[in-house]
Amino acid sequence: MLADGHAVIRMMEEIAPKWLAMEGDPIGLQLGTADKRISKVLVALDVTDGVADEAIRLQADMIIAHHAVMFRPVRHLCTDSPAGKLYAKLLKHDIAVYVAHTNLDAAEGGVNDVLASALGLEGAVPFAELKHKELAKLAVFVPKSHHDKVMQAVFDAGAGWIGNYSHCSFNVEGTGTFLPREGANPFLGQTGRLETAEEIRLETVVPKDILDRVVQAMLNAHPYEEVAYDVYPLAVKGKTFGLGRVGELPEAATLGELAKRVKAAYRVPAVRLVGDPGRPVRRVAVLGGSGRSYVADAMRAGADVLVTGDIDHHTAVDALAAGFSLIDAGHHIEKLVKPAVADRLNGMLQAAGYATAAVASEIDTDPFRFA
Repeated sequence: MLADGHAVIRMMEEIAPKWLAMEGDPIGLQLGTADKRISKVLVALDVTDGVADEAIRLQADMIIAHHAVMFRPVRHLCTDSPAGKLYAKLLKHDIAVYVAHTNLDAAEGGVNDVLASALGLEGAVPFAELKHKELAKLAVFVPKSHHDKVMQAVFDAGAGWIGNYSHCSFNVEGTGTFLPREGANPFLGQTGRLETAEEIRLETVVPKDILDRVVQAMLNAHPYEEVAYDVYPLAVKGKTFGLGRVGELPEAATLGELAKRVKAAYRVPAVRLVGDPGRPVRRVAVLGGSGRSYVADAMRAGADVLVTGDIDHHTAVDALAAGFSLIDAGHHIEKLVKPAVADRLNGMLQAAGYATAAVASEIDTDPFRFA
């Protein structure tokens, strides 16, 4: 059985939740429809004419891209313009385009984790804070006989995490009362008679983005016809998500040695350096895409060097004056995320029993060449 477009999108949004995206970032389904079966998904960095031709050749029904195919508002759709021709080609061949941009940058296992892993950074964590998970507390009253079943159901659905601790809950025994009225089908007691039940109040923490899933799992496991439960918003901050990663090299290296490692790991022909190539570096920050606005964040995180793309002249001059090193490997280093996303999607699709396949685009969309 093939997955439909909505199922593929749900899986992609587990990998890169939409709430992680920066405000105003154009993400989500940008072109085409999800109301169809998907035999093949092409994972790309950019949607170019070449990528569209690749999707047609592979008979892909959907492209999942990192960079938006419609980054700026479209005021005219003229099919004699380069962009218009591209949109027309995709629509003609019924190829949908879904975009995951800054949400994929910040996500666990996303762009920046892939870049950090490729350099072998240890203990890599975000250095430019973006968002926190919002939390809620779920409290539900469960008969003793079903307490373990309900508790396990909410844990399996993703509740109960506090930092690196799972299965966190608080449980208090008490007595519940209820009077089943006409038309009720009570699990305990009789219609028209006031009943008491030995119950346990189960409390646990739930990330708000999965609250509906956890509540449904609780309701499915609960024996009562009408379940008494409460949901409270929590002011305490959940897990921090951010852009970039900073971590330690296994061993110290010179800036020049690190530059060679970057070229090999990121498969780029050349990099630009800011700083003394002989300077020792150990703590390294990486940020996919354009990092010129995050140099100060990398410095505050104690990095010796920031590896990123799109460094302009004035940012480089300021970094050099501050004694901070930069390696500009180009915006296109984000290409490393393509096979990682395709592999994760394939695992999720197979686990769900779908025959749909995801493949990484092999088209080089880097606009720059070295003469």
